[in-house]
Amino acid sequence: MKNGMMECSVCHSKLVSPTSKTVSRAYDRYKTRVSSKQRALNFILVVGDCFLVGLQPILVYMSKVDGSFKFSPISVNFLTEVTKLIFAIVMLLLQARHQKVGEKPLLSISTFVQAARNNVLLAVPALLYAINNYLKFTMQLYFNPATVKMLSNMKVLVIAVLLKIIMRRRFSIIQWEALALLLIGISVNQLRSLPEGSTALGLPVATGAYICTVIFVTVPSLASVYNEYALKSQYDTSIYLQNLFLYGYGAIFNFLGILGTVIFQGPSSFDILQGHSKATMLLIANNAAQGILSSFFFKYADTILKKYSSTVATIFTGIASAALFGHTLTMNFLLGISIVFISMHQFFSSLSKVRDEPQNGKLEPIDVHDNHKAKDSFINMAAGVNEEASHRVESIERQPLLPT
Repeated sequence: MKNGMMECSVCHSKLVSPTSKTVSRAYDRYKTRVSSKQRALNFILVVGDCFLVGLQPILVYMSKVDGSFKFSPISVNFLTEVTKLIFAIVMLLLQARHQKVGEKPLLSISTFVQAARNNVLLAVPALLYAINNYLKFTMQLYFNPATVKMLSNMKVLVIAVLLKIIMRRRFSIIQWEALALLLIGISVNQLRSLPEGSTALGLPVATGAYICTVIFVTVPSLASVYNEYALKSQYDTSIYLQNLFLYGYGAIFNFLGILGTVIFQGPSSFDILQGHSKATMLLIANNAAQGILSSFFFKYADTILKKYSSTVATIFTGIASAALFGHTLTMNFLLGISIVFISMHQFFSSLSKVRDEPQNGKLEPIDVHDNHKAKDSFINMAAGVNEEASHRVESIERQPLLPT
C-alpha cells in the first residue's frame, strides 16, 4: 500500500484503502436504501420492545413485598438466562431441521467449535448484562417505574459516544443536538422525583441514587455496543447459535453470583425458587422475551433505534403505574415526554442525515436512489466499503493532471 492506495497482485488495478471513515460512510449509505422488508422488521421490533420494556418495571414493582424483594434478584437473572438458553436451543434445532441440501450443518461439532471461537467476545456483554440485571432491581428502591424508564433513556447519549469510538459510527450535529434535547427531557421529568429526607443502604437517597444511576447507565450502554459489535462482526453465523453462547455465558456468570451469595449468606440462600410468586414468574418470562428481542435489534437493526424505541415505552409505563399503583402523572412528566418525542423526531428526520465530507474542494454526491438493490440481510459492510472506495478512485482519475 502506498499513498493510501492498494494494488492488486494479479491485475495490478489500484483501489483506495478502506479506512474507518470509509466504513462509517458505507453504513450511512446503507441507511438510505433500507428495503421495505427491513422497515417492517424494524416496526415489529419497536412495537414489541415498547410493550416488553414498558411492562418490565411494573412487574418488578409488583414483585416487591412491603417495599423490598423476598427473593434473590440474582436467582431471577439466572432463571431468565436459562429460559433464553432453552429458547435458543429449541430454535437452533428447528433451524437445523429446515436447512437446505448443501448448507453447512449447524449441529456439527466443527461448526460449533469454530463458532464458539469466533464469538468468544460475547462473554463481555454477558458479564456486563449480569451486573446490569441486578442493578435494575436496585434502582427500583429509589425511583417509581416511570422514572426508572426515563433514567434508562440516558443510555442513548452514552451509547452514541461509544458507537463513535468503538464502531466509528457517524452522527450529524443535528443528531447530537437531538440527544442533548433528550437529556433535557429526562432532567425535566426527574425534578423532585426523590422523596426528601429518606435513606437507603445507609446513604442519603440523592447520593445513593446518583451513584446507582451512573453505573446503571454506563454498564448496559457498554454491553449494548459490544453486543452489537460481536453479533455483526460474525454476521453469517446463525443468531440462535450466537444467542446460545451469549445466554450460556450469562447463565454461568449469574450462577457464579448465586455461589457468591451462598458463601456470604449461607447454604439456605441456594434455593433459587425461594420467595418467588406469580409476579416473579411473569417477570422472568418478560425479561427473557426482552433479551431475545434485543438480540434481533443488535444484529438486524441498530442500538440507537433500540434505545429510542424504549422511550416510547415511557408513556405505557407512566399510564399503567398511575392506574395500578396510584402514581401521579405530574406536569414535569408530561413536559419531559413531549421533549423526548421532539428529540426522536429530530434525530430520525431526513434533515439530520450525515452528509459525506468534501474531498479536494468538491462535494461527493450521495446516490440515494442506488441502482443496485440492497440485500435482504441487514448490511454487508465490505460491499459498502468497496463501493465507497470505487467512488474515490473514479473521482481521482477524473481530476486533470497539473503541469509540473
